[in-house]
Amino acid sequence: MDAFVESNPKDRARRLAARARRLAARAMRLNRLFVCLVVAPTALAVLYFGLLAHDVYVSESDFVVRSPQRQMTSGIGALLQGTGLSQGSDDVYSVQDFLASRDALQKLDARFHFKRTFGDHHIDRLSRFPGLDGNDSFEGLLRYYRSRIVETDLDTTSSILTLTVRAFSADEAYRINEALLEMSEDFVNRLNERARRDLVQFASSDVDIAEKGAKAAVFAVSAFRNSKSVFDPEKQSALQLEQVARLQDQLINTRRLIADLGTVAKINPQLLVLQNRTGVLKADIESEMAKVAGGQQSLSTKSAAYDGIMLERDFAAKRLEIALGALEQARENAMKQQLYLERIAEPNKPDIAIEPRAVRDVAAVLLLSLILWGIVTLLVTAIRDHAD
Repeated sequence: MDAFVESNPKDRARRLAARARRLAARAMRLNRLFVCLVVAPTALAVLYFGLLAHDVYVSESDFVVRSPQRQMTSGIGALLQGTGLSQGSDDVYSVQDFLASRDALQKLDARFHFKRTFGDHHIDRLSRFPGLDGNDSFEGLLRYYRSRIVETDLDTTSSILTLTVRAFSADEAYRINEALLEMSEDFVNRLNERARRDLVQFASSDVDIAEKGAKAAVFAVSAFRNSKSVFDPEKQSALQLEQVARLQDQLINTRRLIADLGTVAKINPQLLVLQNRTGVLKADIESEMAKVAGGQQSLSTKSAAYDGIMLERDFAAKRLEIALGALEQARENAMKQQLYLERIAEPNKPDIAIEPRAVRDVAAVLLLSLILWGIVTLLVTAIRDHAD
């Protein structure tokens, strides 16, 4: 019995010792995890951001795209409304996309030689182009451009677009920012020209067609007058009828004289002259009336064709007038849809490098490392407890 009692404390001591060894081994494993997951990354972050990371200069500018057509109600919109212009909130997205486009990069690369500027061997390997993957293609440069060089931030309330450019020299950051603003202004001008051309093109084409029709109608009137030897059948008919009326008056007067002479002196020699004149007047009246109506060459026959041609000419002139009015309206609408890129803040030339922010970046690495270490520690502890 005594031996059993004595053995009990010994077994208990052995178990406690074994448990202590396991706890010590687990603590060592946890310490190794802490070193690997927290101490090492933080030390590398301190080394990189404190000694190796190249200085980055940041240049910023602000602008807004405006149109004289739209209305604004609040914020910067109320301020801009006083100028008679309003912000083109929908069109600023086009400018934002252009700033990050391949076209913009191609123009900048032709001017600033990005692969040489941002690929200098004095720049640390993590920051320069190409990165660790060694992809120096244009697609790789485009990804580097979008992630490292240019950043745009749009305030949806005021539609102010902030353009941020990062470079490894202050002068380079400023010049790239200024170049992007100039390219954006050219892009907006091209949008204006395209919109104006699209709006005015159809109206101009309609004016050309109406003008040709009006000219053709005028030539048709001239050709009719030359071929028919008539200028205005209606006016000429009035003149002819006036001539007939005068001849009829003369015929009446002649007949009255014949009657008077026949009553006074039937053998008067003037009676024969007056009777002959009566015949001549009748023939003249019939000839003049034939010119007005009654034949294929009469003015009444020509008047119908002339009225048709004049009606076509009037219609063509009216069409031309309407087309010219539509063209003027299209030009006014095109002017109302013009866009203007208004600079609010000019690009600044930084006097110091504000990136990398070493303290912030090291603190972020430390925080993430601690979070990762905590998660891994909990997983390891749970697995070990389950195994035990």
